[in-house]
Order: sequence, then C-alpha cells, then structure tokens
Amino acid sequence: MLVTNPLHQEVRDRLARFADVTMNPGPEPWPRQELLRRAAGADALLAFMTDHVDAAFLDACPGLRVIVCALKGIDNFDLTACRARGVAVSLVPDLLTAPTAELAIGMMIALGRHLRAGDALVRGGGFTGWRPTLYGLGLEGMAVGILGMGAIGQAIARRLAGFGCRMAYADDRALPPETEVALGLTRGPSAAVIAESDWLVVALPLTPASLHLVDAAALARMKPGAMLVNPARGSVVDEAAVAAALEAGKLGGYAADAFEMEDWARPDRPRTIDARLLRHPRTVFTPHLGSAVSGVRLAIEMHAAEDLAAFFAGRPMSGAVVPPP
Repeated sequence: MLVTNPLHQEVRDRLARFADVTMNPGPEPWPRQELLRRAAGADALLAFMTDHVDAAFLDACPGLRVIVCALKGIDNFDLTACRARGVAVSLVPDLLTAPTAELAIGMMIALGRHLRAGDALVRGGGFTGWRPTLYGLGLEGMAVGILGMGAIGQAIARRLAGFGCRMAYADDRALPPETEVALGLTRGPSAAVIAESDWLVVALPLTPASLHLVDAAALARMKPGAMLVNPARGSVVDEAAVAAALEAGKLGGYAADAFEMEDWARPDRPRTIDARLLRHPRTVFTPHLGSAVSGVRLAIEMHAAEDLAAFFAGRPMSGAVVPPP
C-alpha cells in the first residue's frame, strides 16, 4: 500500500495491522514520476488533494485495486477510468463540511472588516489609538447569495442565519420547502442570485458545468463593491477576471481558500496564482485550510484507513463512489 502524504501515528498503526505501508514522510508531495515509480507495484493507494489519478496513472499501476481518497472533492480523480479498469474508489463524504463552513464565515469577516489591513497597521506601529478609519462591510442584514446548496452550502447557511443575513441560493436541485424555511433561504436562478447579492459565496464542486461559472460576465452583473468568497474549488471562479474586476474597482474584495492552479484535471489550468490577486489589498487568501483542524484531519485519515480495512476484508466501503467490481 502506498500513502502519498504523511499520516497521524494512530492511522499508521491502524494500517499496519493489515497492510505493508510505504508512506511519503512529506511535507512536499512526490513529483509525478516519483509517485508513479513508487505506485507501480502497489495494490492500494491512500491519496490526497495533491494527487491526480487519470488513465495514464492507472495504466502505469496495473496492480492497483483500490484508491481511498482522504478528501471530499473528487474532481482530480478520473472515476470513469477507474471504473473501466476495475479500480475501486472511496472518499470521505462529510467530515470536511463543518470546518469548511467555519472557514468560509471567517473569510467573510476577515475580508469585510479589513482584518488584514488592520493587523498590518497595528504590527507596523501605525496604531496610536482609535481613529475613524478602515470602515468595512458587515454581515447583519446583508444580502448573501450562495452558489451551490449541498452539504457545505447548507452548513454555511446555518452559520450565517445567526448573523441576520438575507440569504438566497442557486442550485439545480431545490431544497425541501421546510428546509428552505428553517434556514431562511430563497432559491433563484444563478444570474439573479449573483446580481442581487452583497456577498457571493461559492459552494460548488468543480464540474464541466461549474467551470468558470463566476467569469467576467457574472462579475459584471454583481453590485458595485460586492464581495466574493470562494472556499470551494478555484476553477469555479475565473481568477483573471476577478483580478481585472478588483483593479477596475468593480469588485469590493475577494477571499479564497482554493485556487485554479490546484485543479490538476484541467490541463489548461494556470500554474500560479495571478500576481494581480496577490498584490491587491482587498483580498484575503488561505492555503487550502478548509479541513485543517487537527481533530478533523485525524478523523478524515482514520475514515480512509477504515475504508481500506473494509476493502481488504471484503466489506463495503462507507465512502465508496466506485465500488469494487
């Protein structure tokens, strides 16, 4: 069995009870050719966000029987190719939901209330007492639009309800009416949700339909000064268009925890974050910290380990998205 990133000791001990484990000690992922060399003889792969499994990967690893992904977003893994080659795949369906939603709220507050600029002012020695400066955008009474109302979208909405926001969402599937009432949500087409929001939050997986959903045309429909927050997948947003909207003063600010460069399944993805975004003062960025809570990461890894144990014992994997043939 090959593990592509470091694990907690408890998880390593669990795997050692039923498998011969080779693990990347990290923290940097192996280059693809090194990963393929190590995976060539493996029958199982415990994979992470840094990995990209496509048909070429699978063809280079003919003994591979199962891939367990310590993550929720599966866009970097070609499930069709896995199914065609009889490789089972599982993921962790729910443990990332709450911490990702928490981070989304934190990013909204950080962006709207100028926490980045305020911290720099204090640390730089420029703060000598209260002054009428750094007025920002709060959450109470604001119109918040959420693109996507799966588990993470609903978790974000539950947390925002306590702030007294007016919330709308866009999703191909409507929530049950009683759920909409309980969360204080109204559903509308994405164009209307985008146009009417003071805050727009992306909570969508990356699919062909969601790729660059928030593009230059969508940004042009947003209210002047509206805020955009992306805790989901980088490529749902066109980062170049966001940079242009920020520089033009159209967009009030952008916060992101995920970036286009991470979306390995896109051969045309940018290889770096747009420099205009990095230098713009009205941005808040975190390095994909959605699930970076110690207890949560341990639970995610252990869930993956238990799915591997189940596979080798001939039991169903709880997170299976491609069952064994």
